[in-house]
Amino acid sequence: MADEPILSVRDVNKTFGGVKALTEVSFDLMPGDILGVIGPNGSGKTTLVNVITGFVRADNGQVLYKGKNLVGKAPHKIADQGLTRTFQVMRPYFSLPAYKNLIVPLFSPRARRTGGWRGGGRMGSRDTVAVDILEEIGFERESYVPYKTASSLPTGYLKRLELARCLALRPEVIICDEVFSGLSMSEMASMVPLMEKLQMEGITLIMVEHRLRELFRLANRVMVLNFGAKIAEGSPAEVMENKEVKEAYFGSEEVFSYV
Repeated sequence: MADEPILSVRDVNKTFGGVKALTEVSFDLMPGDILGVIGPNGSGKTTLVNVITGFVRADNGQVLYKGKNLVGKAPHKIADQGLTRTFQVMRPYFSLPAYKNLIVPLFSPRARRTGGWRGGGRMGSRDTVAVDILEEIGFERESYVPYKTASSLPTGYLKRLELARCLALRPEVIICDEVFSGLSMSEMASMVPLMEKLQMEGITLIMVEHRLRELFRLANRVMVLNFGAKIAEGSPAEVMENKEVKEAYFGSEEVFSYV
């Protein structure tokens, strides 16, 4: 791992109509990390993701990706630099086959610039590469699942399709917004090794999650938000022993799912 963070968030604040969604949030993401971001509902997790990826502009503070400030940049410009995200509410092209959802990112400037559909050992047309990417993340080529319309896919496949669209851009960082949400126990069990595989392939991950049991199997560091402020950061064991964290989660199902 490199000594310099690939992503640094510095004293970020965001207010909506007088309500503080984020207050002086700072953290570093090192290359190769899997950083978990947790907190009760309304703690500012998704707002933080939106600020980092350009969907919401911070009131002040900095979001430094590879040393360059992202604040004020459009989401597609940020994705073009190699920082991508999934969405908690999946947003595929529902009327298109699953593999055709990857054609847009495969035609993107970043994919053309990095050889995303020709490089990395991939051969063939963009359609072939799209199906190859889907197969790598759990779509069964022989069962024609990649060719089914996105509207016909269950939640588990839609979550994987979100990841596949990120991978088509050959990202360096993926922010996963509740990738385990809505999955069955067997689907979550199969998703864990997939995330480990992405890390082994050199992708740095931020995982915003409520499913602590699965997250703590993956994350080497965890940051906890509450009412928009960071209240703890450290290993999974360290943060769960933190008094403020216990108070924030008292009586919530997230703690019980971890315990």
